[in-house]
Amino acid sequence: MWFDAAAEVLEMFKSSFPFSFLFFVPIFILISPVSPANAAQEFTVFRMQQFDLQGSSYGCRNSLVNMEVRPMDAKMLTRRCVVAQLREVTMPKFRDLLTQNAGALLILLPEILSDLTDEEKKHLQSLERDLLSEETSLPVYFLYETPVLRDIYNDIQLGGSGDQAPTAWEALLGAATANGFQMYVNGPQAKSMPDFQIVTLQGHLSGKGIEEQLPTVIVAAHYDASGIAPGMSFGADSNGSGVIALIELARLFSKLYTNSRTHAKYNLVFLLTGAGKFNYQGTKKWIEDNFENQESSLMLDVAYVLCLDTIGSTDQLRLHVSKPPKEESAGGIFLKHLEEITKSHFPEVEFKLVHKKINLADEMLAWEHERFSIKRLPAFTLSRLDTHKSPERASILDTKEQVSLPKLRRNIQILAETMARHIYNLSTQGTFKLFTEGLEIIESSQTAWLEFLTNQSMAASLLPKTSPILATLEESMSHYLKDVKKTTLKADKRDPEFMFYDGAIYTMTSYNVKPAVFDLFLASGIAVYLAVIYLMAQNFYLVYGGLRKLMGPVKSKAS
Repeated sequence: MWFDAAAEVLEMFKSSFPFSFLFFVPIFILISPVSPANAAQEFTVFRMQQFDLQGSSYGCRNSLVNMEVRPMDAKMLTRRCVVAQLREVTMPKFRDLLTQNAGALLILLPEILSDLTDEEKKHLQSLERDLLSEETSLPVYFLYETPVLRDIYNDIQLGGSGDQAPTAWEALLGAATANGFQMYVNGPQAKSMPDFQIVTLQGHLSGKGIEEQLPTVIVAAHYDASGIAPGMSFGADSNGSGVIALIELARLFSKLYTNSRTHAKYNLVFLLTGAGKFNYQGTKKWIEDNFENQESSLMLDVAYVLCLDTIGSTDQLRLHVSKPPKEESAGGIFLKHLEEITKSHFPEVEFKLVHKKINLADEMLAWEHERFSIKRLPAFTLSRLDTHKSPERASILDTKEQVSLPKLRRNIQILAETMARHIYNLSTQGTFKLFTEGLEIIESSQTAWLEFLTNQSMAASLLPKTSPILATLEESMSHYLKDVKKTTLKADKRDPEFMFYDGAIYTMTSYNVKPAVFDLFLASGIAVYLAVIYLMAQNFYLVYGGLRKLMGPVKSKAS
């Protein structure tokens, strides 16, 4: 009879209630629909850039996060971590977070940035520029929106709906039933790196004749990238395309310079500079070492300095100059040949000379060539951009998908043909093209370089002296050039012009938690449950009698 079995079970509760209750707790946990494995999730987050430059501080000054999560439109954000999608984050809302003393901001980005619409890309680039225009103590992180993070975001949005509840009771009930999250960053506070060394690589091809008496052409490109988050800054076009072009030009002219019949009477210097996005600190140091000290014989007679920056897409090329070159000068001859080459062989390319004077009152120089122009050296920058203020030069959107390899190959050929016409004096050769057949531009090589350079972040603060990327670039230059040198620059300890900080990439853990009001409801429910069970166990005869009356008289079994 089931009444007798129930009596035995209740007798067990009555005789040893605490132990029997603990016996059933693990069973309730195991049959719970919520999986304990989903209580915590780990994912990679990228902290907003932090650096000091020329006495001013920029970016995010804090990295610690250990707080509850709220959506962007929640009313109470004090000491809360706000999780928002890109479209929700605007500068007015960001300043509102600062006013409310929010604890942190996590911005979700699509897993594939190229999927953003043109309007969303403009919004992100504008946000990058505005956020980096000043410093903030609010920890700001960017992360790719995975399916797990999308579910967390949706749960947060549902949990935040209690703030808009019409009554206090509904808001309290909504808070108790909400699925909350606690975000925690696993890592120490970001620290400055006073011993960080910026690397510049230099190699050259000696001209035919006495090296010290020959003019020199310098080809330069900075190799570092920039964006709102260093860990997400790949710089495929700015300035991966410039690096690829420089390496390819070194390969092509090294072939010509190994043959006595094609050995030009010009010295060629190839220069990969560091910290280009930080006012060209590597270039500045290299100029001081090689020009101001006058120890290098290659720098006694510089014909011109050609800087390469962002040439990997579109059908336009711009030659940016601080002072228009005279027609009879080496720079003027280069400009003339560049116009002829684009017009005769590549009519689809729209070429234009852009003149911009150097404003010494500005803290930041516009282009790399200005570092040379300040020293009264003829210099210019070739770029596809109309202005140095283009947001494409410092954006996490600058990925390898933004580079057109056919157009990059074409632009490299334009550069090679233009330089060859000048140093070999081919002005009278008409439409003659030198780089064909055995000297053609190898597109597969550019593809490999693009994959390599965009395989990891190219931010200056993530490229130390021992970086494998720099080691590979140095090895490649050594294969084509002579006397490849590595020079380093370290910030002055007393009055540093620049300072980088670590802590670009962190691991963040999300814990599935319930709010404190849920603990209150749970404790009340458990107390009521235990009281009912206790009373039933102590007064079982009453419960048993009531059940007997409810079920009616018991019929005896037939013999």
